[in-house]
Amino acid sequence: MRPFVKREAVLSSRIEGTQATLGELLAADAGAAVARSPEDLREVANYVAALDHGLKRLKRLPLSLRLVKEIHAKLMQGVRGGVATPGEFRRSQNWIGPAGCTLNNASYVPPPPDELMACLGDWEKFLHDRSMPPLAQVAMLHYQFEAIHPFLDGNGRVGRLLITLFVVERGILPTPLLYLSAFFEATRREYYDRLSAITAKAAWADWLEYFLNGVARMSDDALSRAERINGLIDKWRQSVAGAASRTPSQLVELLAENPYWTINKIAQRLDVAFTTAQRAVEKLESLGILKQATDSQRGRVFCATAIMDILDEPPKLKPEPR
Repeated sequence: MRPFVKREAVLSSRIEGTQATLGELLAADAGAAVARSPEDLREVANYVAALDHGLKRLKRLPLSLRLVKEIHAKLMQGVRGGVATPGEFRRSQNWIGPAGCTLNNASYVPPPPDELMACLGDWEKFLHDRSMPPLAQVAMLHYQFEAIHPFLDGNGRVGRLLITLFVVERGILPTPLLYLSAFFEATRREYYDRLSAITAKAAWADWLEYFLNGVARMSDDALSRAERINGLIDKWRQSVAGAASRTPSQLVELLAENPYWTINKIAQRLDVAFTTAQRAVEKLESLGILKQATDSQRGRVFCATAIMDILDEPPKLKPEPR
């Protein structure tokens, strides 16, 4: 699941202007030095931490305003905008619009602070309603959350995180494999237009059609990627099955978690000597499974490029022919 979680983090953050790529995030996790600013990488890493926190808390706490605040605190910890009261609902007026706009010429003005908690109370009550088809309900909840805009910063990312947490809490998915940020990012103009049209003219049907189409497309997309990655891992397992050491087989399993690794990280993770990890890397290199991703001879980083190619593909926005 980890590469999918991190892909969602990258794409959701990109909608807000963060430029880090999935390859940079995964390589940095592996211990590689990357050119991207630490702030961008931290914002994306915080998204992963916020989702992990939400999934763990769902085992003991229902999806609620309390959990929303906890997720926001994780998301905004130590990043740009961190001064915007992480984990606290806003106490001042905010607005949405082009850079430099004011309250007077903003494209959208959320509810004022003295009405905020009443709006959030209604939102939480609807969140706990069990009378609607859940995918239609989460589509409406997402719009309502973005319209209320309860935080000074991070509203879009929290709103997209809540989609994943909702479908997991309702038992629609056993694991968080469905992510809509790739769809929203690829159709960004339509995403904002459909949200705005609800505010302007209550165009709920158009929004629901757009949202459910995104669910269908991203479900197909995630299944296709997961099946192909699993196919590669199965093939590679067979390729190293006859090796004298079991370390190459263990390394193959790690590639499903992160296609980027250094020899030091492999040795630490598998609790083996550096030379044992090095021989496993050389074995996978000889089979064409791993390639060196950096020019440096110190702290070399290796990548299973076939997995990265699958993860980096643009999302398929149209149904596959049957």
